[in-house]
Amino acid sequence: MLKVLVSDPIAEAGIAVLRRVAQVDVQIGLSEEALTNIIGSYDALAVRSETKVTANVLAAASRLRIIGRAGVGVDNIDVKAATEKGVVVVNSPQGNTIAAAELTVAMLLALARNIPQAHASLSAGKWERKKFVGAEVYAKTLGVVGLGKIGGEVARRARAFEMNVLAYDPFATEESARHYGATLVSLDEIYRNSDYITVHVPLNAKTRGMIGAEQFGLMKDGVRIINCARGGVVDEAALAAAIRSGKVAGAAFDVFSTEPPAADNPLIGLEGCIVTPHLGASTEEAQVNVAVDIAEQICDVLEGRPARAAVNMPSLSADALALAKPWLILAEKMGSLQTQLARELDGRGTAISSIEVRFEGEFEGVPTGTVTRAVLAGILTPMLSDPVNLVNAPTLAAARGIKVTETSSSAHAEYTAMLSVSASTAAGSRVLCGTVFGQSDIRVVHVDGYRVDLVPEGTMLLTQHTDRPGMIGAVGTLLGNNRVNIAGMHLGRENVGGRALMVLMVDDAISDSLLAELRALPGMETARLVQF
Repeated sequence: MLKVLVSDPIAEAGIAVLRRVAQVDVQIGLSEEALTNIIGSYDALAVRSETKVTANVLAAASRLRIIGRAGVGVDNIDVKAATEKGVVVVNSPQGNTIAAAELTVAMLLALARNIPQAHASLSAGKWERKKFVGAEVYAKTLGVVGLGKIGGEVARRARAFEMNVLAYDPFATEESARHYGATLVSLDEIYRNSDYITVHVPLNAKTRGMIGAEQFGLMKDGVRIINCARGGVVDEAALAAAIRSGKVAGAAFDVFSTEPPAADNPLIGLEGCIVTPHLGASTEEAQVNVAVDIAEQICDVLEGRPARAAVNMPSLSADALALAKPWLILAEKMGSLQTQLARELDGRGTAISSIEVRFEGEFEGVPTGTVTRAVLAGILTPMLSDPVNLVNAPTLAAARGIKVTETSSSAHAEYTAMLSVSASTAAGSRVLCGTVFGQSDIRVVHVDGYRVDLVPEGTMLLTQHTDRPGMIGAVGTLLGNNRVNIAGMHLGRENVGGRALMVLMVDDAISDSLLAELRALPGMETARLVQF
């Protein structure tokens, strides 16, 4: 008989779903040792954030087929070890969408009307009506940074208050923004024109500290900041300074760079700042939603069906994996390159509407469908806060309205086997081609028809410019004067005096100001940084 262990408190509705297909044992508060001792008897494990599913636990999980996390984050699960063990890990990325959106709106209103401060004052026996004069949100401008599931729902609710909603999301389409009642603009426009700013982006290398002293300097006097997304996106020290100076009228934070926040966190106890202990998903409905969601996914896997929100890759036979591995790596990097090249210079981004993956030449034995999934994972990973992998990439692409086609041809002109990835946007289409030499030597060999020979690693500067004397020297001089070392160079051109593509591998960081200087060179069309 199938057996499921529930080791953290989850809603009874989820347990009821599990009982339809398996014996369910609920044992809360197990130590790692205790969990290791009993996990070998179970086919599935349901957890929240308290249980730590370590490599030691997984090593003892001889029957385990799936781990369900009732929530979004899977930091308490060793996903790599689970993947190596062949255990599917699933989460519930959409179960708390409404809860998080509603908390954001509650924070917006509490911030506008000083509700927590007024409550504390009256509870202390004071009657200070004049002290807590607030502001209306009607006809004000809300800037939404990140127009994903939660940001979109916040925008929709703000429109009900007749707010003007501006949104920044480099991967959203104009159509999706209109669906939520928002207007897509650049980040600078968000900062300069918003009365309220709310962030709904993942925390990664690009978003950590993305709103700091420089950004506060661009904002209106009296702006209010809300963060119910991820701690660390807003520089807490810079925000505290901006509040004390009067530049920022107030802030409402549900998340912090370190949780629980330290006693000396600059936002704790700061007048004008509302703080809550990460309550974004803490509603009865959200807890039921995530419990039922992961329970249904556990049942699906135990009964032989695929999970809809797996966070690790599907199983492949050893032979298929060996053949696919270099192509999977190449495909993901080519997908990432497509997304990075689709970004516009003004920060708005250009949404990818369709992808064509073409296999030319000898791909016998290579699971091409899995390679296509790797392309999608590479394209989507920079866009989304939820984990993207070979399992859920097609579903996530479909949810973003990206049409995907896969074609094959035994004919080939240049290489034994060549992978082509074409991405279409409102601005046109871009085609990348790549191949694998031997067992592991991956190369990008064409960019928009320009012949190149790139190992997709590290940092690259891609320029398109007019083929004219002195251009290469001008770029090299600028980089050299700014102590940026060039590790390698590839150059392709249409014809003498026509358009040319230059790719420089660099060892050092290129600042935004230096990038602007490169783009200002006579004959330069565009210059973009790409990172692998």
